Amino acid sequence: MGKAVISLSTGLEDAEKVTVAFLVAVGAAETGRETLFFLTKEAVRLALPGVATGTACDGCPPLTELMKRFEAAGGSYYVCPVCFNAKQLPAGELISGAELNGTVPMWNWIGDDPAVTFSY
Repeated sequence: MGKAVISLSTGLEDAEKVTVAFLVAVGAAETGRETLFFLTKEAVRLALPGVATGTACDGCPPLTELMKRFEAAGGSYYVCPVCFNAKQLPAGELISGAELNGTVPMWNWIGDDPAVTFSY
């Protein structure tokens, strides 16, 4: 089965978009795809503990639940170091499965095989 990359540039300013991105990522990871979130812009804040909380809409699953499912299914996060450092965020406090990595490591992770991509 191929890999999946979900590029997310939106943070909690649009919690519904974040929720949809997580639903897609969880679906990919739970069906056996190697799945990577590439977090940029405001989404880099989601890689800090205690940020991705709450429920985006009536009937939406809580973000904390989606993050737990993503981690349990083996999903990982690459956090744009340029975006993260520009916001002067604490690099030593990333959530489990997250690391500061830019576009070259992302392309290396994808490798030569095709990957399904989504962008939010």
